[in-house]
Amino acid sequence: MIYFHFNKFLHHSVASIWKISLIKSSSFTKNINNKFHLSKKYQSQGKNVWLEYSNLDAEYKPVNLGPGVPDFAPCDFITNALKDVACGENKFHQYAREYGHLNLVKILTKLYTRLIGHQIDLNNEIVITVGAYEALHAAILGHVHKNDEVIIIEPFFDCYAPMVRLAGGIPKFIPLKPTKTSGIIHGSDWVLDNNELESLFNEKTKMIILNTPHNPMGKVFTINELQVIADLCQKWNVLCLSDEVYEWLIYEPYKHVRIASLPGMWEHTLTIGSAGKTFGVTGWRIGWVYGPANLMSNLRAVHQQCVFQNNTPCQEAVARVLETECNRFGSKDSYFVTMPQQFKEKRDYFIKVLSDIGMIPTVPDGGYSIIADWSPLESQIDLTSEKDTYKDYRFTKWMVKHVKLLGIPPSAFYSTEHKSMAGNYIRFCFIKKPETLIDAGEMLKAWSLNLSPIQISRHN
Repeated sequence: MIYFHFNKFLHHSVASIWKISLIKSSSFTKNINNKFHLSKKYQSQGKNVWLEYSNLDAEYKPVNLGPGVPDFAPCDFITNALKDVACGENKFHQYAREYGHLNLVKILTKLYTRLIGHQIDLNNEIVITVGAYEALHAAILGHVHKNDEVIIIEPFFDCYAPMVRLAGGIPKFIPLKPTKTSGIIHGSDWVLDNNELESLFNEKTKMIILNTPHNPMGKVFTINELQVIADLCQKWNVLCLSDEVYEWLIYEPYKHVRIASLPGMWEHTLTIGSAGKTFGVTGWRIGWVYGPANLMSNLRAVHQQCVFQNNTPCQEAVARVLETECNRFGSKDSYFVTMPQQFKEKRDYFIKVLSDIGMIPTVPDGGYSIIADWSPLESQIDLTSEKDTYKDYRFTKWMVKHVKLLGIPPSAFYSTEHKSMAGNYIRFCFIKKPETLIDAGEMLKAWSLNLSPIQISRHN
């Protein structure tokens, strides 16, 4: 009997202690959460389209034409350069110079001095970054102050606006608009309204972010379009942050004009480049920025306190690859010549596929991506099962599940007030293996003929 009462007493005691412990634990957790919540400057960043669609890819295993990355190996001369570095001297496995490995800085200085027509100071006017992403981060955080206004052209790479807000700036959006809605539409048919653009410039304007060749429209800004931007930058003393990561991926007859080369614009421009996009090695994470020393100094300060320096082996490998390209610059054997020729075949193939099934694609004049209007096929689609706010999200998710093809919803690249402009569009990356594009094409054709995608044999 005594034993029974003791056990009962012990049971209630343990239960009470456990209950008190839970209350204390809950209170402690609440206090922890209250004190260590996410900083307010990061709370308005919004959902990440790349993470969301990566999860869809993992779940449904579609043909993936979403991310802007090749699914084939880089050229041998590129990978061999890294292999040689990996097996070479010990100095290439140690810390690099903080603003860029000197061999890479030297070859980039030589290249862009030639292309811009301005002698670049390798010690003060170029920085190697952890991809173009860090270059954007350092340039924006280094220059944009609280309540500064930054003009962003829509659609835009989805980090532009969050980075501006992180710096305390105020994004001002202006969309590219199509001058044609039927027939053969090119990237060049998407234009800015010059009066609308001019109205955005004022004394508060600190920066305009330019992306040419443009992702995802594939637009290559003409010299006349760039001159309009250049004149406004000089009139209002505004910095042009020119994102030119696709500078070598231009399809004839279009030509890439670097805005920093226009009269008076060297002093107003920071230009961003990327080895990842140029050579199809996005995982190497090598980017760069060049511009006048007074503008670079702010960027250098952010870079130094953020990542300090980049990895040495990949920088040395890129330097060797660029040295090879500089030696055969302009020749028919140059990678800068052969790459766009090869990619144009991929572009033309997939443009035909999209046109044949009834979509209205925009033919890109440069870059990796195709934007296509899918609304002519809307009668074949029931989107009621998808609950997203935005139409293009509902369509792309429906396509993943029912067509087994993944594209990206372009409204992810628009401001809230302009997202509806992207509702009828989908973005595809066409820089893929022939087998991948053929699989995608067969699935789209099957869908357009009301066949089940599972009837199609996938290439392996």
